[in-house]
Amino acid sequence: MYDKNKILIGLAVFVVFMTYPFWNNIGSAAYQRPELEKPKNAKDCVESVEFMRAEHMAMLNDWRDEVVRGSEHEYHSTANHQVFQKSLSKTCMKCHENKDKFCDKCHATVSVNPYCWDCHVDPKGENK
Repeated sequence: MYDKNKILIGLAVFVVFMTYPFWNNIGSAAYQRPELEKPKNAKDCVESVEFMRAEHMAMLNDWRDEVVRGSEHEYHSTANHQVFQKSLSKTCMKCHENKDKFCDKCHATVSVNPYCWDCHVDPKGENK
């Protein structure tokens, strides 16, 4: 191998560039859960707070599939044994009225860009 030094230098540069994001974040603050506004007119949420924090997107995807493909429009809650309509706009946003202060605040903190609002309209009329 006559180009051994060039290859080693190239590998070193490659490793530095590929690990830069990790080195760049050393010492930055740990994740802080944003303070979200509690719904003013809510009695009970569809499921428990812990479940909703962890599984709300999977639940909304399941709702979408069940409504569109199976015409199932009722959700039977395991937390409070109530029946809810499977609808982001009519069920979730009835209590969590302010999309900017509830949905967007948390999604921006964890750097995700969900596609919910590509089809749904913000109840306040503010399209994304």
